[in-house]
Amino acid sequence: MLTAFARAFKTPDLRKKLLFTFGIIVLYRLGAHIPVPGVDYGNVQQCVNQAKQGNNNLLGLMDMFSGGALLQITIFALGIMPYITASIILQLLTVVIPRLEALKKEGQSGQTKITQYTRYLTVALAILQGTGLVATAKSGALFTGCSVANQIVPDQSIFTIIVMVITMTAGTALVMWLGELITDRGVGNGMSILMFISIAAGFPGSLWAIKESGKLAKGWIEFGTVILIGFVMVALVVFVEQAQRRIPVQYAKRMIGRRSYGGTSTYIPLKVNQAGVIPVIFASSLLYIPILIVQFAGTSTSGWSAWIQQHLVDGKPIHTVIYFFLIVFFAFFYVAISFNPEEVADNMKKYGGFIPGIRAGRPTAEYLSYVLNRITWPGSLYLGLIALVPTMALAGFGGANANFPFGGTSILIIVGVGLETVKQIESQLQQRNYEGFLR
Repeated sequence: MLTAFARAFKTPDLRKKLLFTFGIIVLYRLGAHIPVPGVDYGNVQQCVNQAKQGNNNLLGLMDMFSGGALLQITIFALGIMPYITASIILQLLTVVIPRLEALKKEGQSGQTKITQYTRYLTVALAILQGTGLVATAKSGALFTGCSVANQIVPDQSIFTIIVMVITMTAGTALVMWLGELITDRGVGNGMSILMFISIAAGFPGSLWAIKESGKLAKGWIEFGTVILIGFVMVALVVFVEQAQRRIPVQYAKRMIGRRSYGGTSTYIPLKVNQAGVIPVIFASSLLYIPILIVQFAGTSTSGWSAWIQQHLVDGKPIHTVIYFFLIVFFAFFYVAISFNPEEVADNMKKYGGFIPGIRAGRPTAEYLSYVLNRITWPGSLYLGLIALVPTMALAGFGGANANFPFGGTSILIIVGVGLETVKQIESQLQQRNYEGFLR
């Protein structure tokens, strides 16, 4: 591995790409610590230190995706969450709206238009989320239980609020542009790398907080146990993320003039975790909606409000069961809309491909659907179990839920992005590696 890194920096054009990527990462982390105009930074820090344990569900998820910038209300407070949401929405709408489906089939030109629509939707969602964040911070609901929660935004005039929303929206647009710069001129997928950096930035602080709050051998036993659990989880996630069912495909020979084409054999790789981390995000977002309604309704004395606050929070049995089944449901749902067996079967038939032992056309689509359903079951159960690790950490470490760094969503994203980036670096190294006849 170290040899590969040394070779990467010895290659001039690859070294430029790596250094450019590192430079963008530094700018991104710098912006995550610049506060928004109109915010009392001292009061924010005091509330962050007091209320760190109380944030859960979607708020904690958004704070993780922003690298801790959300709760600190910086110019990159919204991070890449609006872009992720916009991308998921457009991917879902592609199945529903014929116009978007036609654009997807047009190739590069259609994909360029869909990317442009994603940018517009990202800005709109950033305005919406920025307004919600400013309103929540102004009312003091962002940090429940903090003594100075109502003093985070001292000047609550309309002009100050508009400036704050515009600054956060501009920060989101800048993050989106930085991500695209990495994709075009750096190494790997820009948005994925920024997401990776945002999550990894919170690891040192979370690990040290576990050590400080530990009681056995000054916290070193708890610290070592969490590190060991992290290694085991990374190994498990790498094993499952790399696992795939390879369906063999044979292409028949075709005679064009005097030449024969085709006759090759390949395979269709169906991943065990075909849905990725999307089901976890969907389930977390859906479960946070009732809590959000209760926070803004202010009807904590009513029966339904008290029931939601008592049962639909992290660590409660009802929340855990609903969360698990929602992840399994959304895993099947997302796989169903992202992989179309009939379309794959039609493309194979068009180019003379067939699965050995399976007739082309409808039988091939039915076979692909059958295999996909069978491998989605273990993939969805794996996602559900991985996502429940913070809840198990809460029971095992006595309140370490907020500090437990190896949560399901974070470890899935870090391992997935890390594997993909390393593969891209290796592929670029192999393109420049020429071996002679003699070693």
